[in-house]
Amino acid sequence: MATSKFLGYLESRKNLTGSACGLVGVVLTFTGVAGPYWPVVVAGLYGAGALIAPPERPPLPDFPDPSAQLDEVRGDFGTLLEYLRGVELPPAASGRLTELTDLLAALLEPGWVAEVLAQDPEGVHALSRAVRQDIPEAVDTFVRTRWWTRLTPGQEPPERHLERQLTLLQKEAERLAAGLRETEARRQESHTRYLEERGGTY
Repeated sequence: MATSKFLGYLESRKNLTGSACGLVGVVLTFTGVAGPYWPVVVAGLYGAGALIAPPERPPLPDFPDPSAQLDEVRGDFGTLLEYLRGVELPPAASGRLTELTDLLAALLEPGWVAEVLAQDPEGVHALSRAVRQDIPEAVDTFVRTRWWTRLTPGQEPPERHLERQLTLLQKEAERLAAGLRETEARRQESHTRYLEERGGTY
């Protein structure tokens, strides 16, 4: 540990800058400028160089970029679909779930749509939350609540809650898709303005 710290200091900016300044002191010694106090001059220049050297900057954490995150979400979405195939849902809820998963599949499909989505970290987060948390939780809660409802009839049907939850998730996904469309529309408009301005220069 001590050896690695020592080696790290040898390569540090403080040591390199201090050594460069100390070398100036050695040159002054050989030219006779430093006189008999050359050790003090060399040490002082080294210390001054070490003090004025910029501090070491630790490397930034290597977090995955949005594209890599989207690849992970795509894999988790496949796992989610496998889970959903084994769950029996009422027709109405099943239809809403199919519409929702079809929209999510379109957003996650590799290609230019996913490339636009990858530039929107909040959109990637929202999609990840829907795939990894919201949809599994809604379906699993329905399955567990439905079992208890059979034992205690007369309660509000759990499929109503599931349908409302899936509807809300569908609207959220549609807002995400609309936001991506607006991004592309703004890009198109910006390109039109650029071409118009460029044409006006001739």
